[in-house]
Amino acid sequence: MTLFLFFAGLALVLERFDSLGGWRLGELAFLWGTVETAFGLMDMIFSGFDPGTFGRRVQRGTFDQLLLRPVNITLQVLGDDFALRRLGRIAQGLVILGVALTVGEIQWTVGKLLYLPLVILGMIGFFGGLFIIGATITFWTVESIEALNILTYGGSEMIQAPMHIYPEWLRRFFTYIIPAIFLNYYPALYFLDKPDPLGLPWGVRFLSPVVGLAVLLIALAFWRFGIRHYQSTGT
Repeated sequence: MTLFLFFAGLALVLERFDSLGGWRLGELAFLWGTVETAFGLMDMIFSGFDPGTFGRRVQRGTFDQLLLRPVNITLQVLGDDFALRRLGRIAQGLVILGVALTVGEIQWTVGKLLYLPLVILGMIGFFGGLFIIGATITFWTVESIEALNILTYGGSEMIQAPMHIYPEWLRRFFTYIIPAIFLNYYPALYFLDKPDPLGLPWGVRFLSPVVGLAVLLIALAFWRFGIRHYQSTGT
């Protein structure tokens, strides 16, 4: 209900100001709905890697128990916590996405129908990879690094809005350092047939699944590195 009220508040603001950066409610709902759906699915699937709860596992020494079992450690952590409570967030995302598809004027093609699930999978891979990186860092810090929330929960909220409304330094950071701009904003330009105000090549609209997979693979490599150098807290 809280998350839904955020969107309701945005809708009320747009009733007064008509658009945000030239994007109307249906177009913003498309951004919002895809992010909420993808992040909710990621949070449910990768909740075992949530740095906050995983850090407590390292601190208590219960991670050592997983290492003693003759089962792949990544699969164990992945299946350690399957947060069904995230179904509410997923449902909210699907409802808002449904509003976008109803209110917005998307000219559907076969390519767009096939690409939409890949965009959602790209965001799941991207944010799941950040969860894995955050969990791995706790091997050395024990406590989770709160700054990572800027990239996970904060990042998901940031890409709910059109990226061209942000200051240039912030756009550059989330383009060339953390490539979040390719997850949702550029695919939305493709789905909504909108021009690119930032002037990047047309093909970047299709980088979402590539970026998501790349971040996930990098995160898994870092996770394996962390496992090889893991030292118990002794608890």
